[in-house]
Amino acid sequence: MSLMAPAAERKLTGLVAATFTPLTTQGEINLKEIGRYIDYLTEKQGVNNIFVNGTTGESMSLSVAERKILAEEWCQKAKGKMDQVIVHVGCMNLKDSQELAGHAAQIGADGIAVIAPSFFKPSTAEPLKMFLHEVALAAPTLPFYYYHIPAVTGVNVLASDVLEGIEELIPSFSGVKFSGVDLMDLGQCVSYSQPRWSVLYGVDEQLLAALALGAHGAVGSTYNYMGCHVNELISAFDKGDIVQARRIQFKMQELLSYAQKRGFDVGVNKQLMIELSGLNLGPPRLPVMPCPHEQCLCIAQKYHSIFPEC
Repeated sequence: MSLMAPAAERKLTGLVAATFTPLTTQGEINLKEIGRYIDYLTEKQGVNNIFVNGTTGESMSLSVAERKILAEEWCQKAKGKMDQVIVHVGCMNLKDSQELAGHAAQIGADGIAVIAPSFFKPSTAEPLKMFLHEVALAAPTLPFYYYHIPAVTGVNVLASDVLEGIEELIPSFSGVKFSGVDLMDLGQCVSYSQPRWSVLYGVDEQLLAALALGAHGAVGSTYNYMGCHVNELISAFDKGDIVQARRIQFKMQELLSYAQKRGFDVGVNKQLMIELSGLNLGPPRLPVMPCPHEQCLCIAQKYHSIFPEC
């Protein structure tokens, strides 16, 4: 992971796994599992980029100190094995976000991403852009991504409004992680996107639609255990085999629809990853509740009935 390559040569494309945070049964961070986790992603799933300390990683339930330790371990263990490690540094306040951004630059991260603050919410694009600008100043040499996830933050500002003119405000701006369902807004982001930017889609069950609109890649939690199948979807799309790409997307939708009807949240998703990967990721942190084993087993059985082994 060289930080010397020009941004244009390091455009982030393809699949990016939004990683779970390994915890012990006592709820403390478990660094020992990160090396095995990275090997699983690269060797079993064919996923070579990761997005750490994000929503899937329960970042808002972690302290700043914990997030620093985790980011450093992910970057260290991924060196020479993965293409890019993007560290999410967004927090509810500016100072913590700046502290994490500066730390990410020090430890050799390949980029940083920032979510909109969701307690005191920006009501328009301008204050949000000002917030992002101030965070980016703490790590001016790192590629910077805006993390758009309105269903979680409650910040219903169009991502395309945030992107408009942002290259002048943040020279290191490199793209957006678009985790929303508004495909018109997504299309406007792609249309406005500069050549070196990456528009990365974050709603796994709608990836094919995003690819058709020109998304350059995808960041998602299910790519931790469905990455090999989604790589086939992207490959089929790139070859013009829409029928095959659609077939895989429909299988993903069948699984996720089944899971959502049974209460699919971060806790269930984390337990499903444990069941499918064999990794020791531990429970989620309160207020997210652990998933009953029977519930997870039911979803895992559905997964195996839909998807063959990678």
